[in-house]
Amino acid sequence: MSAKVYFSPVITPEKVLELYRLVDKPLTGRVAIKLHSGEKGNQNFLKPEFWKPVIDHVGGTVVECNTAYEGQRNVTERHVRLMADHGWSKYFPVDILDAAGPDMELVIPNGKVIQKNYVGKDLANYDSMLVLSHFKGHPMGGYGGALKQLSIGVASSFGKAYIHGAGEPEKIWSSEHDLFLESMADAAGSVIEYLNGNIVYINVMKNMSVDCDCCAVAEDPCMGDIGILASTDPIAIDQACIDLVYASKDSGRDHLLERIESRNGIHTIEAAAVLGYGSRKYELIEVD
Repeated sequence: MSAKVYFSPVITPEKVLELYRLVDKPLTGRVAIKLHSGEKGNQNFLKPEFWKPVIDHVGGTVVECNTAYEGQRNVTERHVRLMADHGWSKYFPVDILDAAGPDMELVIPNGKVIQKNYVGKDLANYDSMLVLSHFKGHPMGGYGGALKQLSIGVASSFGKAYIHGAGEPEKIWSSEHDLFLESMADAAGSVIEYLNGNIVYINVMKNMSVDCDCCAVAEDPCMGDIGILASTDPIAIDQACIDLVYASKDSGRDHLLERIESRNGIHTIEAAAVLGYGSRKYELIEVD
């Protein structure tokens, strides 16, 4: 089965909302809005004003989790302050999912590498999720998109170390690389299972640096903006983004691809497809 992925080369807040409506999957109950708050000093993350129309339409709560590395987001007090400094709490209710323990443990019986995922316990307060992803490169994962938001993004601080370490948190920066990528695929599937698939994904291909929004010192964008994508399939939407990068004739394309390929970024998509919670086959539906 091919998934439907809606695409527009027009990048505006209003177009984000238009594509969300085209997906035509109502998000019911209490809605978590998962996005990237942006590390202090990062110049590339997508700002609250950009996401405001779709968040206002859905009416959910912006959610984040603390990081597993030093910075302004690894401790709840600093993270809350940063959410204010970056404008998130000016416009929206904000919930740091792992602000207080203990973590929620999601079982992954069919996980290839990890059989459990540690997420912020406040995930229990939500019935559905809108995943707003800024598609770009990543120093470890190769690229950041919907699958990373579901896995590392929803994981607690400890859970992030657990995924990075492929089940051995003490190996957060030293585990076998492909096992880390496969652990992300395992973890993403557990969040989908927990929310019974009540999730919509939007990826925005703008400000595409080789570095993630988690980098306080990030390289400037290396290629031109491409567009907005929306889908109910996290695998298909990430695959479509990768394909659009390959199809681009932009002079900076090869620099971004070097980051993705050198980290074997496609392997996260491959591992997720094997787990079966989405498809790499998709129909790209272009919207003017």
